[in-house]
Amino acid sequence: MLKRAVIKISGEALSANGQAFDDLMIDNIAEQLKILSDIEFSLVIGGGNFWRGRDKKPFLNRVRSDQIGMLGTVMNGMYLSERFLLSGVKSVVMTPFPIGTLTVVFSREAALCAMHRGEVVINAGGTGHPYFSTDTIAALRAAELEADCVLYAKNIDGVYTADPRKDPGAQKIRRISYREVIGRQLSAADIAAMCISQEAGTNSFLFGLHARDSIVNACKSAAGNSRDFQSGTMISVSCEEEYYV
Repeated sequence: MLKRAVIKISGEALSANGQAFDDLMIDNIAEQLKILSDIEFSLVIGGGNFWRGRDKKPFLNRVRSDQIGMLGTVMNGMYLSERFLLSGVKSVVMTPFPIGTLTVVFSREAALCAMHRGEVVINAGGTGHPYFSTDTIAALRAAELEADCVLYAKNIDGVYTADPRKDPGAQKIRRISYREVIGRQLSAADIAAMCISQEAGTNSFLFGLHARDSIVNACKSAAGNSRDFQSGTMISVSCEEEYYV
C-alpha cells in the first residue's frame, strides 16, 4: 500500500484547445485524488501551457527563460489549488522562494504537516534555479519527503526505446534501471531526476495521464508492484495491462 507519493504533471496536460486550462481535466485529477484520500500526495506542476524553455525568444538568455517558466508553474499551482476546492480537495501551494502572501515557502516539515492534515501539497516554482526541469524537482521532493515513489504523468504511457509518436517501431520497456536509462540515453525523464532517484532508492512509474482513471490505476500498480522490484527502477504502466486487476 502506498503511504505517500509525488506526482509530476506537465503544464501541457492542464491545457486544451488553445486554452491555458482544461477544467474538465483538472476536475478529473481532483476527483481521483479524492478516491485516493488514504495516500498523502505532493504534486509537482510544470508550466508548459504558458512557457517552454525550448521555445524561448532569441534575445532571452537561458537563465531568464527558465525564470519565466518558473513563474508559469506558480500560476498553474494557484489555479489548481482554487479549482481543487470545487471538488472538496484542500491544498497548499509551496514554492522554493517567497512570493509575498501568495504561496508558502517550502520546507520538509511544513509539507509533511500539510499532508498529515489531508492537504495536497502543490509544488510550484521548480527548484528556484535555472537549468533544472520539473522532472528534477519531482525526484528531489520525493527524496526529501521520503515518498514511496514518483509518478510521472506523461503524454505517453511509459519508457520506450524511441519516441513512439515519431517511430512506429518503438518498443515499450516494462522495467528498466536508472543506470540503463541513462546509459542508453532514453528520454524517460531528465538525467538529474534519475540520478537523484537512483541515489535515494526511489522507484518511478511512468503512465499516460489522459487514460481513464490513470492516477488511480498508476497508484494501484505502484502499490502492487513496488515490492517485486529492487529500488532504483523505472517502471512503465498502462491502463490496459493486467497487473492493474
